[in-house]
Amino acid sequence: MTPRSMIAAIRRSAAPGAGGSTRISIGIPAPVRQGKVLREPANLGPGWSRFDFSGAARVPVRIVNDAAMQALGSWRGGTMLFLGLGTGLGSSLVQEGVLVPLELARLPYRDGEVEDYVGVRAMERYGKRKWRKHVARVVKALRAAFVVDEVVLGGGNAKHLGTCRRAAGSARTRSPSWVGQRLWEPDPTPRRKRGRTRR
Repeated sequence: MTPRSMIAAIRRSAAPGAGGSTRISIGIPAPVRQGKVLREPANLGPGWSRFDFSGAARVPVRIVNDAAMQALGSWRGGTMLFLGLGTGLGSSLVQEGVLVPLELARLPYRDGEVEDYVGVRAMERYGKRKWRKHVARVVKALRAAFVVDEVVLGGGNAKHLGTCRRAAGSARTRSPSWVGQRLWEPDPTPRRKRGRTRR
């Protein structure tokens, strides 16, 4: 997928007859700083870091890392580390409602980087049993390093793990449209009442 083909698909699905679109929120599997894609996504087509999203969409666009978007939808209070187990490793921290995108995939681990042991290629290379052990070790180390209240696992491969709080399919996980809307608010975090997160 290229950014131009994605925006074209969005514009077709949100045509005036279908209700229109006044603004767009995008979660992209790449580092993002202040709405700018810093590096081309490894598993998508080219052109993301140089593309004028708002100009092509003809409406305002907000872009965040995809793991950051899913982390925001999974947060329910305190300090939470989100790890997205997919083709690679996505990561983000939410601390008392403040969203902090991370790039933990590149951290050194054993004979390579963290992503080399918890991404989809690692599962294919080592098998699920050994892959689960690497995931458990990485989660334990990162939980201690970031001093978090909980670690939430998302991404397509979280389903291969046992008991853990997973973002995918969780009743506590907000919908993508909810998260997309929250990105446009001054404080893009769940509103809380009497110490509980409103769902």
